[in-house]
Amino acid sequence: QVQLVESGGDLVQPGGSLRLSCTASGISLGDRAIGWFRQAPTRAREGVSCISGGDDTTHYSDSVKGRFTISRESAKNTVYLQMDKLEPQDTAVYYCASAPRCGSGDSWWTSFYYIMESWGKGTLVTVSS
Repeated sequence: QVQLVESGGDLVQPGGSLRLSCTASGISLGDRAIGWFRQAPTRAREGVSCISGGDDTTHYSDSVKGRFTISRESAKNTVYLQMDKLEPQDTAVYYCASAPRCGSGDSWWTSFYYIMESWGKGTLVTVSS
């Protein structure tokens, strides 16, 4: 049984940093694309970042490009999302999900959304002073 568990969410001040973790059981994250998406109460679900299986190609939404970094640590079967320069509009529940691939280019989320296989229960990130 595949299980993805997100952790690392917290309350942080604007301009601060957090690192989210996505740890898997029942699946090797090195073989799959792993994406992060977020859901805020008043906004549509939004793809944040994705890392491809195999070659570790990365994708980011325009809203987080230059501030967030996705990475993989295969030995721990974990994918990280390093979030820097956090802004109040980053406040959301963050989820990680597995899929066969990320999708292409800047529209990666459109493809990824429809081919997600498993996802976790999410971790809450609140950016507020």
